[in-house]
Amino acid sequence: MRKLQDILYKVAIKQVYGDTNVLVNQLVFDSRAVKKDAVFIAQKGVNVDGHLYVDKAIALGAKVVVCEKFSFDRQEGITYVRVADANEALAIMAANFYENPSTKFSVIGVTGTNGKTTIASLLYQLFRKAGYKVGLLSTVKVLVDNKEYKATHTTPDSVTINRYLDLMLDEGVEYCFMEVSSHGIHQKRIEGLHFRGGIFTNLSHDHLDYHKDFSEYRNVKKNFFDFLPKSAFALTNIDDKNGSFVLQNTKAKKYSYALKTMADFKAKILEKHLSGTLISIDNTEVWTKLIGVFNIYNLIAIIATAELLGLERLEILPIISQLESVNGRFEYVVSDDGVTAIVDYAHTPDALKNVLETINDIRTNNEKVITVVGCGGDRDKTKRPKMANIAAYLSNQAIFTSDNPRTEDPQSILDEMEAGISPEHYNKTLTVINRQQAIKTACKLSDAGDIILIAGKGHESYQEINGERTHFNDLEEVTNCFNQLKKK
Repeated sequence: MRKLQDILYKVAIKQVYGDTNVLVNQLVFDSRAVKKDAVFIAQKGVNVDGHLYVDKAIALGAKVVVCEKFSFDRQEGITYVRVADANEALAIMAANFYENPSTKFSVIGVTGTNGKTTIASLLYQLFRKAGYKVGLLSTVKVLVDNKEYKATHTTPDSVTINRYLDLMLDEGVEYCFMEVSSHGIHQKRIEGLHFRGGIFTNLSHDHLDYHKDFSEYRNVKKNFFDFLPKSAFALTNIDDKNGSFVLQNTKAKKYSYALKTMADFKAKILEKHLSGTLISIDNTEVWTKLIGVFNIYNLIAIIATAELLGLERLEILPIISQLESVNGRFEYVVSDDGVTAIVDYAHTPDALKNVLETINDIRTNNEKVITVVGCGGDRDKTKRPKMANIAAYLSNQAIFTSDNPRTEDPQSILDEMEAGISPEHYNKTLTVINRQQAIKTACKLSDAGDIILIAGKGHESYQEINGERTHFNDLEEVTNCFNQLKKK
């Protein structure tokens, strides 16, 4: 139980009706989850306005209502708190409710279009191997030292974030590495958190179904760094054209990493192979299992962050060669006859281009590159023709298929993708709506030595069609295809 007045500390309050010297035991923003003595926070969501459910929350036992407007009749015995911004209030209250766990150990946020999951996950691996207790909040999973929990969002809601941080504190965790999405920043889910450092990876076309335009998307990312404290570090990819911009107004100490330009942390690629990459850092050669230029950027960010957190270079480099790629990020399997299938989460034009350029950079050109790709439904439509064109241009064969259609007609999504194909590439493309059949088609079209890229879903273990999720995993599907072809 917590005193309401204590968890309202630092919240921008406009009006209060009732007693704030009351004990509460739960912060809830979904009226269906309300229990006795809860605080119900009425948020104006994208699709639902929580103010419509205040009476329901009270009927289920809510003792306190936090809202932005009084659009309902107030009831006797209930405390009502009107705030300027319910999202911000929830985040600050959540931090207070759990006694601000982020101030008691080191929390590092990673933001950018691509690379967030890889950087956060590999930092978790590195610090674990270095002997520390570590936490991870990522798209793929949540880890509290060695205990795993299922992830539901790139950046969870603020109550969930603080609950996990509190759990990490109880388990003696010293460092937490956390993905910070543009949605999470914009919806103020990270308000009230104390970050010891922030990392910017890159910025490209994504989430324009949610943000008004690219400028707003970029500014939201920048906001994360604007609010870092002086005691924090801000690490940016200076090779990205937005790398300097996002740190313009930060109070944190600035650091940069790069492959091409002068930076505080810089590396050089010496050799590229499908099994890994040889790089040089300050004239020291290091082998990594990570593949592709984009992953070497991730690796420099990891090394830089580890050093900024106090690890020695000589301690870091031996561990670098042991780091394993993240599930669904350039994860590959090889068939008995030498066909390589790569599964990658690439779901933006830039990410797809990076992966295909990496494959084309490593290949000998005696083999075909067959790409299986789709685009998600109910999401940014403007990237569909771009992704199709990239797949057709950089592959010998492109197969367009369903990703997660959600509530959209799969054929309509594919029609929008096909509209982006240049006429000279038409003969290199196929459309197979069923994703399982598309993967099977790619396997049947492949010969020994060929490379199949299955892009878009990566680590996901489901496919969402008409609001229903059924089990589907790209790596499982292509492995099954290889096994079936082997039996024939």
